Formats: sequence, C-alpha cells, structure tokens
Amino acid sequence: MALPLILFGVLLYTAEALRMNTLDYVSVREGGTVTIPCLYDNQYKLNSKLWCRGFYWALCQITARENDTGKWTITDYPAHNIFTVKLNNATSSDSGSYWCAVEIQAKPDDRKHLYLTVQQAPGVSVMNSSVSGHEGDNVSVQCFYSSGYQNKIKKWCRIKDKSCYTETDTSQSSSVQISDDGRSFTVLMTGLRLSDSGWYFCSAGDLQAPVQLTVQKDNNKQKNTSENDISSEEAGPTSSSKIARNETEDTSSDHRSRIFLLIWTAVPLLTLVLLIWRIIQKHNLPTQGQDVCSETESPVMYDTVVFKKGKNDEQNQVSISRPLDQEVIYSALKLH
Repeated sequence: MALPLILFGVLLYTAEALRMNTLDYVSVREGGTVTIPCLYDNQYKLNSKLWCRGFYWALCQITARENDTGKWTITDYPAHNIFTVKLNNATSSDSGSYWCAVEIQAKPDDRKHLYLTVQQAPGVSVMNSSVSGHEGDNVSVQCFYSSGYQNKIKKWCRIKDKSCYTETDTSQSSSVQISDDGRSFTVLMTGLRLSDSGWYFCSAGDLQAPVQLTVQKDNNKQKNTSENDISSEEAGPTSSSKIARNETEDTSSDHRSRIFLLIWTAVPLLTLVLLIWRIIQKHNLPTQGQDVCSETESPVMYDTVVFKKGKNDEQNQVSISRPLDQEVIYSALKLH
C-alpha cells in the first residue's frame, strides 16, 4: 500500500516541476543558423538557464549556460518568461537530443526534451526565421518541405499555447491563410495585433521550423491620431463658442415659450374669475336693492302714538296702537 502512495507522490512532485515548453523535432540546414525558444514558468525568472545534450536527462552534458557565447548562445528574456538557444554554423555532428532546462534548488530541474536534425536538405525549413510587421498590416512566412513530406499535414502553430492552423482549418474570413504549391506552403497573417508577437513554427508531419514574429506599433497611425487630436484642440474653442451660443439661443427660446404659455393660460383663467365675480355681484345687488326698495316703497302705516308721562321717577312711555290684523312692530323710545 505504501509503494503506490510513494510512486504517486513522485509523479506529482515531478509533474509540478516540468513546466518548460519548447519544440519537439527541429530541423535545420547544414551551415545555417537556428534559434530555439524555451518557455519557462513565471516563478523561474531568476533561476539559471542551461542547454544540455543527451537522450537521458540524468546523463546529459551541459553544452551552454546563460550568457555563454560561442557555437551555442543562451539569451534570457525574463520579461517574457523565455530564453533562446542559438546554434551558429550548424553541422551534421550537432544532430541529437537536447534539453531546455532551468536549475531549481531542492526540486527536480524544470526541463523539456527535443531532437535536432541537421541536414543538407532538411525535411522542413524556412527562408527567414524572424519576421516583423506593423500593427494592422499583413505578414507572410514561406515554409519549405522536402518531397518526402509532400503528403504530410502542414501546420502553423504558436508555441506558447500550442494553437495551430492547418490548410483545411483556415477560411477566407480567418486571420491566418495557408496555401500550398507542392514544394512549400505560405502562411499569411492579416490584421496583425501587438498580441500576435511571439514564437511560432511551421511543421510538416513531425518536423518543425521555429519562426519569431514581432509586431510593432504603427507610428504613422499614431502620428495621424496626434494630428487629429491637435486639430480637434485647435477647433475646440470655436466649436465650444458655437455650442455655447446655440445653448444660449435655445435657453432664450425656451424662456419666450414659457412666458407665452403662461400668458396664454393666465388670460382665460383671469377672464373666468372676473366673469364669476360679476355673476356673484349681479346676484347680490338685486337682493339688496329689493330690500331697500321694499323698505322705501312699502306703504306708510300711520299708527296712533300716545305719550304718557311717567309717575314720579318713571321714564316717559310711548304706546302705539294699530289694527289687530296688521303686523305689529314694537319699539321703545327714550325721550329726553
């Protein structure tokens, strides 16, 4: 029971360390130069990089270390988590198994195996192993292959994520077009973006040829953008004045409209109020007039008024007599 657990732990321990990424089978023309990219994990930026020759990692011989110069040259690019191994003046004796590796303390070194083939007529090769273009432009890469690979599947792949395009995968709407003429196939990348920069490879069958693509910013586009910005700034005050003037005119027009609406609404309302007031007045005036007239125009009723002198300290009294069938109004008068 303990042995399977130990083996499982070893496998996890090893799998954690092996994060290196590179090509599998590289071919190069004899006398030529090839640059092989080795992509490592972000945590190994400061670790020492090396290039080791041999089929077995435990028995391989270190051929070059970081910053070494000579037949083999290692250059580290920590900002991109990649180091490159460059072989100058390749010969057939350089063919063999190699390892990209990062030295790690207290853990197995991070490494990846590949096989290099040097031939006078390599199975797969490229005219230019480094191409560049501006953002938004197109770039093409011509990949040659020998007659033995004519019927093999042709691919254009990105090393970073192993994403690949084949002749059958591409379409007219794709940003990658592959065309094959029987001796070579051409990769056309359209509408380049800055994120397209990186390492790729052409492949026919298992053989691969690395290509570095560099996408640069479009300076002319930036210049035109700057000129447009300057023109916009120069035209800004005039445009602002026009906008301000238009806003003022719109505001004045709104005020006039509101005043007109207020008058148009207030006049009928005021007229209605005055009409109601006149009606009320007209209704009240006749009533008051009728009362006055009734008091004035009513026939005068003459009654007998008798003055009696009070006895002793009593006040003088006035008595009024009138027929019994008439309404009597009693009043008292105080005589001085």
